[in-house]
Amino acid sequence: MKKTLTAVLLSLTLAAPVMAKDIAGVKYPDTATVNGKELKLNGVGLRKKAIFKVYTVGLYVETPTQDATALLNADEIKRVRMFMKRDLKKEQITEAIENGFKKNAGANLPKLQDRLNAFKNAIPAEVKEGQELILTYVPGKGTNVHTSDGKSIDVEGKDFADALFSVWLGKDPVDDGLKDGMLGKED
Repeated sequence: MKKTLTAVLLSLTLAAPVMAKDIAGVKYPDTATVNGKELKLNGVGLRKKAIFKVYTVGLYVETPTQDATALLNADEIKRVRMFMKRDLKKEQITEAIENGFKKNAGANLPKLQDRLNAFKNAIPAEVKEGQELILTYVPGKGTNVHTSDGKSIDVEGKDFADALFSVWLGKDPVDDGLKDGMLGKED
């Protein structure tokens, strides 16, 4: 009887949901499912500009690691979920991403420019506080950009996904602290 009770309690404990990570009041679940595959939360971060909280981000991957190069090189499903902490105009978002592309894509930028333009066109005129942008790379399909207003586009190519994810995880990221958070390197 005691063994049965212990087994039941253990199974209930193992079946209990894992607590989500919270950053700046935004909860990120420990997993996300994309195309039937369960992704794990690699890390979360907060993008700040001066004293302002701009957005939080959660990075979901098939194979978690603290190695940014391994994450970028892996031809696996990856997802960035951005939660806006303030209202942002399209130009603010697209300019920051384009600058990140320029810093990290190097000589590949000219061949990525048309796809970068398509990506930028998918961003709404304004993203309000509390809205999300979800960027998901799926091998063989490309990067899906999904906005809170229901718009969704696909941008082909792993090279585009690599450049996009390099904005946060590349050698010259938009924010070093954000990169560390996304890599799960807690302070």
